[in-house]
Amino acid sequence: MTGPAGSDQTVQPTFVLVHGAFANSFSFAPLQAELGLLGHRSVAVDLPGHGFAATYTHAYQAPQDPDALAAAPGAIRGVTLADNVAHLIGVLERAKQNGPVILVAHSRGGITATVVANARPDLIDRLVYVSAWAPVELEAGQYYAEPEMATADPASLALALVGNPAELGLLRVNFRTADPEALAALKAAFLADGTDDEFLVFLNTFQPDENLDTGTPADRARADTWGRVPKTYVRLADDASMPLALQDRLIREGDALTPDNPYDVRTLPGSHLKWLVDPAPAARVLGELAALTG
Repeated sequence: MTGPAGSDQTVQPTFVLVHGAFANSFSFAPLQAELGLLGHRSVAVDLPGHGFAATYTHAYQAPQDPDALAAAPGAIRGVTLADNVAHLIGVLERAKQNGPVILVAHSRGGITATVVANARPDLIDRLVYVSAWAPVELEAGQYYAEPEMATADPASLALALVGNPAELGLLRVNFRTADPEALAALKAAFLADGTDDEFLVFLNTFQPDENLDTGTPADRARADTWGRVPKTYVRLADDASMPLALQDRLIREGDALTPDNPYDVRTLPGSHLKWLVDPAPAARVLGELAALTG
């Protein structure tokens, strides 16, 4: 795509960045800085109930009140995948007015990105999954029972889980726990290759609540719409929470669904969060994709 008539200037794509579970737009700040220094435009999205719309109760502050924290209502209760999709479509419609759009999804954000690509492939010039859910054969939650997830530690969140999700209508995790066993499990799952300081800083960017809706069979990738979008899968080679075996399975399933439009596959070293803590390598990969898209 070129600029105004008589101009040879190429219109650069806009990166639209979608966070994973318990995260928000804040976690993309270092990556956006790197992208900006490389000359790229980016927008970090807060899905409904995230960012400044999140709930941080007084019981979550120090000293914590465990009983009150387990019962306090959260604003994300009732937020659905459809709400996420509608919000992201609105962002993409605005971004598309400025030229090509590269939609980048991390982790659980891939579920929302997949449904958006099913519904509005016209808004996406390239879809990039970074160790993200791109469900094809199963619903996202069903993959947890598959062999590819056997090495993932279910205790990574369970040890810090607060309250009854069925009663709260949401998932709540106490990321401000001082329990050494819970902290060790979280670090091993998400940032084993980071320093203790990096881990604690990132942990304090997480919000305690996440919605319960991970989709239905209707929300899996569809060949006629999602399958038309050029797509890249960035594998995170040392990801313990979303093992490489599962990432590779999702790639295989996507390629089998749309053999004429297979994934462009890239690989970065590091854990589930390392690419956000040390974002320069990821920014270079995304820059390469921008050159293919602009």
